[in-house]
Amino acid sequence: MSSDEVSASKKAAATFEASSDDGAGPATVFDKLLSGEWPSDKVYEDDEAFAFRDVNPQAPVHILVIPKKRDGLVKLSKAREDQKELLGHLMYVAQEIGNKECPNGFRLVVNDGADGAQSVYHLHIHILGGRQMEWPPG
Repeated sequence: MSSDEVSASKKAAATFEASSDDGAGPATVFDKLLSGEWPSDKVYEDDEAFAFRDVNPQAPVHILVIPKKRDGLVKLSKAREDQKELLGHLMYVAQEIGNKECPNGFRLVVNDGADGAQSVYHLHIHILGGRQMEWPPG
């Protein structure tokens, strides 16, 4: 991971932490994509999930799957028990897209918090594929 990405995630974490006491965080770029204010290369959409191609791909296939309603789901470690069904749905959508876009295999990634290099505080699953993934990933 580049130092630019680490710096961006540290800045995003500080902005999130300073934004409010309710844990909802500030509006994100994903809100602009969901509202249609900013264009996106949509791959999938249903009542609960939205998937689109990453504008800064880290692999030949790099798609993000997000919940359409953030509802406090700013990072995985903040998930509530009543969100388990939604989390399962997002994972199911991710594997459906992964199987279609990357028939030879794919990787799912969820970054969480500053040390996890999360740069957007709206839960999202990265689908990465189209090439051989390396190990260890970080």
